[in-house]
Amino acid sequence: MQAAALGRIRGVGHLAAVIRDDSGKVRSGKVRPQRPRELQDPLNHYLYHPLAWRLALRLARTPLTPNMVSVIGAGCVIAAAIAYAQPWWPFSALLGLALHMSWHVVDGADGDLARITGRSSPTGEMVDGLCDYASHVVLYLVLGWLLEYRIGPVAWVITVIAGLSHIVQSNHVEVQRRQYQWWVYGVPWLRNTHEAGSATGTSGFGRLVSAYLRLATGMTPHALKIDAAVAAANAGDPAMPERIRAAVRGEAPPLLLLCKLLGANPRAIVLGLSMLAGSPLYYFIYQAVVLNLLLVISVMAHNAAAKRLAAKLELA
Repeated sequence: MQAAALGRIRGVGHLAAVIRDDSGKVRSGKVRPQRPRELQDPLNHYLYHPLAWRLALRLARTPLTPNMVSVIGAGCVIAAAIAYAQPWWPFSALLGLALHMSWHVVDGADGDLARITGRSSPTGEMVDGLCDYASHVVLYLVLGWLLEYRIGPVAWVITVIAGLSHIVQSNHVEVQRRQYQWWVYGVPWLRNTHEAGSATGTSGFGRLVSAYLRLATGMTPHALKIDAAVAAANAGDPAMPERIRAAVRGEAPPLLLLCKLLGANPRAIVLGLSMLAGSPLYYFIYQAVVLNLLLVISVMAHNAAAKRLAAKLELA
């Protein structure tokens, strides 16, 4: 569930109205969602998200569903992997980078399309995430194959370490962003909706979703107190939600910066530069060493912030 994309149930307020004529076609009148600026890095704010919205407007006039667009986004990542494997360097590396960057646009368009057409759902968020993770597994397998050609079987040890690092890092970044949106903007996400009898819980991938959430809880368990406080405040004291929002915003700037550094946008660019330099090894080292160091720092910082928030809000 890569972060360049805000999930299908993660638009914040400001949604475009669903306007259809009698034939079911989408008409004009849609307003681009203004995603929280503090969650966006420059690439998202100035390039990916504006392009994603324009693409979604055009897709709304086609039979394509948001889930189909998620699959197309996965295809962009797989196409990038194929391009990186071609022998015509440096053009293959440049094409791979362009295709990988195009995934960020498509990955945002599926959520925008869901909002435009009124198809937002927790299941859509799950499908989006599954497509993102599955396509990147293919990418890493191709990179591992390319690296094996250069350094032998040890390449697969490096690839597995980098791939597992990618999963944990992505989980951390995605969950922190979603929690922030829940705490500050009241936007629900999988943790609020996933349970045994829910649409995601009864799907064939319910156990994967549960494992995803358990991994998140294992890294930042203290956030659960804030989750519970938000839920209780929404059902009770009308002044408490604003107290929580103000407290979270006060802690957020350094935490959101860490998430941006750990996010998908820098990873795609570093991979492209690594392939332009002639090998995925440089990217794998960056993933396994630099980003894991940042992950440790981020996990510690988020847990410390959650403890401070709990104390400030006098949560048991």
